[in-house]
Amino acid sequence: MAVEVVPVAEAHFEGLYRALDSVARERRFLAFLQAPPKDEAFAFFRQIVARRLCQVVAVEDGAVLGWCDVLPTHGEARAHVGVLGIGVVGEARGRGIGRRLMELAVDGAWARGMSRIELTVRADNPRAQALYERLGFVVEGVQRGAFCVDGASFDAHAMALVR
Repeated sequence: MAVEVVPVAEAHFEGLYRALDSVARERRFLAFLQAPPKDEAFAFFRQIVARRLCQVVAVEDGAVLGWCDVLPTHGEARAHVGVLGIGVVGEARGRGIGRRLMELAVDGAWARGMSRIELTVRADNPRAQALYERLGFVVEGVQRGAFCVDGASFDAHAMALVR
């Protein structure tokens, strides 16, 4: 069966939660090292759906393989800015799913009136950074010691795509 990329809906919450937890527990890609408590995560997902924010999921045979969202930042002066978050479960990587997720999420952000999308990527994740660059994101700076996992410090690159 083909992978579908669709807007997140309540029916995806359980699978999205599992995907988030799986990617987080790899301890390499997200600020989370495990998913937050399920009730908190579901409340967050419900807010995304209720506010019609930009989040898409990749689904194959009913399983959520990944997600991408572009969520608004805080403050009226930054109402045009969204922050991109993405994750693809390990066994689904290398199939172009991340690219498809990002393309639809970025299109959704533009359709919602955003004109700048920001993201942070660990400096030791060149594969993700290369994908972001292929989609037009530009490194704007280095955030030294931005992540700390198991006592190890990691730099990150601040990247943005401006329309």
